[in-house]
Amino acid sequence: MSVTFPPAKAPQAVDQPSPSAPPFWQTKTLEELSSTEWEQLCDGCGRCCLSKLEDIDTGAIAFTCVGCTLLDPETARCSDYPNRFAKVPDCLAITAEMARNSAWLPPTCAYSRVARGEGLDWWHPLVSGTPDTVIAARISVAGRVISEDHVDPADLEDHIENWPDEDPEVPASEYYQAASSA
Repeated sequence: MSVTFPPAKAPQAVDQPSPSAPPFWQTKTLEELSSTEWEQLCDGCGRCCLSKLEDIDTGAIAFTCVGCTLLDPETARCSDYPNRFAKVPDCLAITAEMARNSAWLPPTCAYSRVARGEGLDWWHPLVSGTPDTVIAARISVAGRVISEDHVDPADLEDHIENWPDEDPEVPASEYYQAASSA
């Protein structure tokens, strides 16, 4: 199988006191993060913006490939992030408590990983320096979802997907090898 990766981009600025200091996500609890750090911790995968179904008997959560009306299906970004709560009344702000206790956040979610005491994976933009790795590792839903505007809510079961995957489909070494030879 041949895999084509987007070109690697220059690392993004990260809120850190000095190059020798450990990254903020390793030294702070979720409650201690500044609003800038909180936003940086999000990997931008878009999975929290997908419709989910809960089995009434077991409580199991099923993810779908159906995104919120504001989720851009091609980029997995909110098309009106500053006004999302006003435009989508059931849009939820992720909190530290939610990151610890919510089954509807994917296991790959950086907030959940930090809450569980895990580090960030190689594909996270704060580790890789580029948001391209979230797409290359197929953690992002970019290009793999449809808008809820095109789906009858009664048909959501027809759109259940087998994600979130805990392990990315593309190993870090393969991504970086392809990026360095581009």
